[in-house]
Amino acid sequence: MGSWCFHMTLKYEMQLLDELPMIYSCCIFVYCMFECFKTKNSVNYHLLFTLVLFSLIVTTVYLKVKEPVFHQVMYGMLVFTLVVRSIYIVTWVYPWLRGLGYTSLGVFLLGFLLWNIDNIFCDSLRNFRKKVPPIIAVTTQFHAWWHILTGLGSYLHILFSLYTRTLYLRYRPKVKFLFGIWPVILFEPLRKQ
Repeated sequence: MGSWCFHMTLKYEMQLLDELPMIYSCCIFVYCMFECFKTKNSVNYHLLFTLVLFSLIVTTVYLKVKEPVFHQVMYGMLVFTLVVRSIYIVTWVYPWLRGLGYTSLGVFLLGFLLWNIDNIFCDSLRNFRKKVPPIIAVTTQFHAWWHILTGLGSYLHILFSLYTRTLYLRYRPKVKFLFGIWPVILFEPLRKQ
């Protein structure tokens, strides 16, 4: 909703509704990825406090500084933390999850690459779009591709996180594809210990 409001108005207040939830949701992802090998009903209060404090500091500084690069660096730090943790999991714990882990990362990074191309070459891309047929112009809307690909990459990372956690809890997760294209996770009954 925040992203929608920002892109409709391009106002700073709406930009906050777009960008600050990226920080908050990424903190939740970080917590989940670091707690995926814990017993049921346990809470890591130290990590929880650290991530809440990080979110509050980022929010406070961003409200005062109003510099998008600050947000991008803070968000990048969180994503980097997720990437390192995910690589650890697919390298040392569940190597058979490499496909899902690396696909989520690759899709997300492709979106990030297109977003940067759009930022750097915005004027050139605008001029190019004026000279080509609309069907081609639409495909060069790299900011839109950023939203699509990072959304898909995030969804795949949620599946990766769910798969990791439920596997640890001795459920038997399976990746299935709805209509042959959309991945979901289904669970089989708990294994007997």
